[in-house]
Amino acid sequence: MATKLKTKTSAGRKTKNAKHSRAQRAVAKHAASGHPLQHIPWHTIPLEDLNPLLQRQFVVGQEIMLARVLLKKGCIVPEHSHHSEQLTYILDGALKFWIDGREIVVHTGEVLCIPAHMPHKAEALEDTVDLDVFNPPRADWINKTDQYLRGRK
Repeated sequence: MATKLKTKTSAGRKTKNAKHSRAQRAVAKHAASGHPLQHIPWHTIPLEDLNPLLQRQFVVGQEIMLARVLLKKGCIVPEHSHHSEQLTYILDGALKFWIDGREIVVHTGEVLCIPAHMPHKAEALEDTVDLDVFNPPRADWINKTDQYLRGRK
């Protein structure tokens, strides 16, 4: 259970979720690291090995994140949800999603729009290269606290 914090606003006192506040601070710190203009070739970003079937790279802007996710056939992304809206674009391969009581297969060249806070799960039906866009950026990815992705297939 998350701890509640009291913060003062111009409209009076307001309760905020401490976990969300920490996430916002992490994203702000990461985005404030320099000039907002960035040119970053993917080959300059190390691949992060999350488990034997899953790797990723990401770039964080001021209010948006772009991730390149590499999934081997059979890789399962366990059910989760997050504060960010997500666009998933499949560059190569196919992902099956379980979302909103449906099974949706997203193939090469297709996009899936996932609203914030909507639980979803995915499986790579073949080796897949996926681009994910998040707004706001995923603080759990930046802070490496995304345990649901680490250490299993």
